[in-house]
Amino acid sequence: MKNKFYFIYTKIVGFIINVLSWFFPKVALNIAFGLFGKPKKGKLSIDKLPEFVQKAEIETFVYKGQRFKSYIWKGNETTVLLAHGWESNSLRWEKLLPYLQEKNFTIIAVDGPAHGLSTGNTFDIPKYAAFINVVAQEYNPQFLVGHSMGGISCLFYQYFYKNSTVKKIVSIGSPSDFKIILQNYYNLLSLNTTIVNGIDLQYRKILRSSISFFSGSYFASKINIKGLIVHDIDDATVSIEEARKIASSWKNSQLIETKGLDHSMHDADLYKKITLFLSQSE
Repeated sequence: MKNKFYFIYTKIVGFIINVLSWFFPKVALNIAFGLFGKPKKGKLSIDKLPEFVQKAEIETFVYKGQRFKSYIWKGNETTVLLAHGWESNSLRWEKLLPYLQEKNFTIIAVDGPAHGLSTGNTFDIPKYAAFINVVAQEYNPQFLVGHSMGGISCLFYQYFYKNSTVKKIVSIGSPSDFKIILQNYYNLLSLNTTIVNGIDLQYRKILRSSISFFSGSYFASKINIKGLIVHDIDDATVSIEEARKIASSWKNSQLIETKGLDHSMHDADLYKKITLFLSQSE
């Protein structure tokens, strides 16, 4: 019943946007673009942070006037940077944290654009990568771990910024092709050609490239460091085929396929494998 209601709701929203585009195309485009790029959840309140986050050092960084937060659990000189996914925040790392702390790693979690305690209303991958770069310049992480959109943001970061300090990347449940993400949104709302072309143009400007080029598999093909790709075959949010694309193009990587973890990928055995991968010498 809930899925049926959601289906009807999305089709009604799409119909309204399509009709509006006949009379006020710019307004309709802004609404459709905002619905796609604006997270509906994932924000945090500074007054309601759980105890494990309160134990971290919370630091504010600024990128082009936008403030964003990072959480630092101090350890040794080996540093791991964590990037959460869409409509999430740094709290998602609570279950992984103890395994990394067993190795005495310094751990830094970053709240993405418009997520957690970071400011802003919209999210995009280049901006998230820019946030990661600001923190990386300060703390020089050797390892990057990203979940979902955080994973593809890590791949784009390393492709674009070419940080020689980074030695390994872990991608958890991450999509590859941005064009598929967009197409799923268009299909969900049944948006017309005017709106689709308008959103495509907006993202070509943001990404500074064609949408077809913007893919995790392409970024991975240009990365020479070690990678671990983990994905669940039952993931209902991001298809396992996305992980297989990334793995096939990333020469120095390994793919772990799990079952029954869905998209969240929270699992003690998996976190042990991730920690082992990071802690092994080159």
